[in-house]
Amino acid sequence: MSSRRDRWAELTGGQDGEEYARRFARLAEAGHDVHGEAAFCDALSEPAARILDAGCGTGRVAIRLAELGHRCTGVDLDRSMLAVARREAPALEWIHGDLAHLDALGLDPGFDLVLAAGNVVPLLAPGTEPVVVRRLAALLRPGGLLVSGMGLDAAHLPLPEPTVTLTDYDHWCAEAGLTLRQRCATWSGDPFHEGGGYAVSVHVRPAA
Repeated sequence: MSSRRDRWAELTGGQDGEEYARRFARLAEAGHDVHGEAAFCDALSEPAARILDAGCGTGRVAIRLAELGHRCTGVDLDRSMLAVARREAPALEWIHGDLAHLDALGLDPGFDLVLAAGNVVPLLAPGTEPVVVRRLAALLRPGGLLVSGMGLDAAHLPLPEPTVTLTDYDHWCAEAGLTLRQRCATWSGDPFHEGGGYAVSVHVRPAA
């Protein structure tokens, strides 16, 4: 495992699972759409796609994608988050592990889509970001998609300042053999404009 703590662990101490789940339950009860990420990924996918939710947290997105008929696996380093996911959807595959060491988890490659939502990339352990992107890309089939969502300013992050730029992220994706296919400002697909505070990026692994 990485010797450096990820930024999420620094923020929460790895004990935030139940409160995180309650927060989204309150949003849903208030009438907010909490399935934007799943709807976005579903629209990009063929039926019964094989999807990896990297940094799956409490499983909210993977569970919804499974309800839509996809074959989902979730990976997270936060045991409190995974405890909620396993309780809510015990039939799905939930794996405890560090995204910087995905190669050690025994996952079969060939995923149709790999998702890193919820500011996963900005909250990684400092310096591990290029490695994680490379690990995620390696799990994609030719033609498979890496989908990420990340805040680009303090207003869209649980941090005082951004840790990743889109230039950095696109460079890491290019080094991993991926090409940018689409970029939006929201999970609803709103157009992205330079200087925006949030980006949803879709990179593709070129077909062999």
